[in-house]
Amino acid sequence: MNNQNDYQGKRILITGGTGSFGHTVTEKLLTRDVEEIRILSRDEAKQDLMRHEIADPRVRFYVGDIRDYLSVERASRDVDFVFHAAALKQVPSCEFFPMEAVRTNIVGSENVVRAAEFSGVQSVVCLSTDKAVYPVNAMGMSKAIMEKVAQSHGLNNPNAETTVSCVRYGNVMYSRGSVIPLFIRQLKDGKNLTVTNPEMTRFMMSLSDSVELVEFAFHEAKQGDLFIRKAQACTVGDLAQATINLFRSPSHVEVIGTRHAEKLSEALASREELARSQDMGDYFRIQADNRDLNYSIYVEQGDVALSEYTDYDSHTVERMSVSDVEDLLLTLPEVRTELALAGLPTERES
Repeated sequence: MNNQNDYQGKRILITGGTGSFGHTVTEKLLTRDVEEIRILSRDEAKQDLMRHEIADPRVRFYVGDIRDYLSVERASRDVDFVFHAAALKQVPSCEFFPMEAVRTNIVGSENVVRAAEFSGVQSVVCLSTDKAVYPVNAMGMSKAIMEKVAQSHGLNNPNAETTVSCVRYGNVMYSRGSVIPLFIRQLKDGKNLTVTNPEMTRFMMSLSDSVELVEFAFHEAKQGDLFIRKAQACTVGDLAQATINLFRSPSHVEVIGTRHAEKLSEALASREELARSQDMGDYFRIQADNRDLNYSIYVEQGDVALSEYTDYDSHTVERMSVSDVEDLLLTLPEVRTELALAGLPTERES
């Protein structure tokens, strides 16, 4: 967290707050002098579990669905900041039930932004995904539209008191439903590690990295901004092999074929977006395209030469080796815990 005073006496709403991101950001916010953290989610069982894991009276739980505007508005009353993490994120599920992705990721996000504006919230940060860039599946398409919904509020209300921005990131390591916990379960069960395509590349980011990205957006965002964090990438095959190596397992990598609508690589930003971006060190700020509909002006004046840019893609950025991935995995507390339970080293042996 960047500045303690930013949260002093503030009320913060986290939609989808019982997920991995919600847990992590809640624990960090509680180290600050916040007035209240509100968790809005549908699953009362997960709320009850989180209530026992984080026993702090400043955390309040709201059972509700972002598809229902009134439940979002109720949770947003007197709130200062909103971190919007609620989403349908499983690619195969969204392929079979695309309208569910539309109702949650698009309509639900519109409800979150509208309720925030109605309630006078200062800042809303919407969490997106690299699958929103050149999307080929329903989940990515719905997240791409979510970004446009958020940006449109900024474009249509440039002087609104509520700042709406987005962040976009790749695979969050050891988040709920991610592949690393699956790999470790398979190793513990004596099974081979199943990968869809060993040459598939993905950006890698820790949960703490994702929280820092959201924090950076919260501090730096202007209306309609989108932020990405620069990241390294690795192949899924190398990730599996690194896990096998750390756990000193006799298991092998087993190729099972791609799932519905999977891509061989992911892009965090298109070259068109990078052409209007600002390099901010560890981050890119991608400003909203705030041109109006008088297109003749832009045809006559031209725009930035796109040939100067390439996509920020997991196939073309710096690629980690198996050894690099092992080092990265050892930074994760969950992996170190599993290694310790197995009686294995939790640090590099000299």
